[in-house]
Amino acid sequence: MSERTIVLELFQPYAQYRNPFTFYYAQTYPLPPKTTIIGMLQNACNDWYGNNYGMEKWWNLKVSVHGGFESIFWNYQNLIKGDVELKSDGKLWNQELPLYGKGIKSQRTPVYQEELFNGHLYIFIKGEDDLIEKIKESLEHPLKILSLGRSEDVVFIKDIKEIKPLQKIKVEGDIKLKYPTYILAEKLPISNIKYPVYSIPLSVHFKRQGQFVKHKSEITKESERIVDFKEVIYSGYDYNIILREHGSIESEFYELDGKRVIIVEGGWL
Repeated sequence: MSERTIVLELFQPYAQYRNPFTFYYAQTYPLPPKTTIIGMLQNACNDWYGNNYGMEKWWNLKVSVHGGFESIFWNYQNLIKGDVELKSDGKLWNQELPLYGKGIKSQRTPVYQEELFNGHLYIFIKGEDDLIEKIKESLEHPLKILSLGRSEDVVFIKDIKEIKPLQKIKVEGDIKLKYPTYILAEKLPISNIKYPVYSIPLSVHFKRQGQFVKHKSEITKESERIVDFKEVIYSGYDYNIILREHGSIESEFYELDGKRVIIVEGGWL
């Protein structure tokens, strides 16, 4: 089956892409990781657990995200610890205490959340023809409000288009990336050693009693969550990749509204 590539231009007023490796405060990744993007696409297509296309087909999609946010701010919140249950009395309970009401209530944990403000993103998606067509149709005519990250982190789709690279070449010496992006660290033969590195999730599966979960209702406290994390370099704005001597890197050049976007080897997650 043939492959196609589409690019989404998004605006996101605010976002929090939780980094699970932070505990005393909730750090956000600077850009959405692959799992967050795939989750948004599955939601748009009503195919959360791959019942129509299969989970592996979803995770085999290649994703490259570019862009950034105008500013960062901190939000102080009281988060509910543990699971919330609806009991037979019609009330919400948590940790064997009522969630709301007078007197003793379930425990809240005050925590600082790092949040992003005013995001402008280009998300490239490459995959098999039928799934790309379904994604494109679902995003062009959404049946629900779409979010990227938390349910309240809504996104506005400014444009969706099919795209092909202007050229694919091997670059030697150095290359300048205009927009922030993620690059798989193991794929990059660089000599400059000062750069931010994050461990981001590239895929996630749920198992229950040894079988892959096919519906949200099948997820219980005993379900196993399997996440594949990979180290990525976060390039930042106007980032110069300085390659090792005699090193080269495959690069794809795209043009979007007169702007040049480069996806280097390892830039497809």
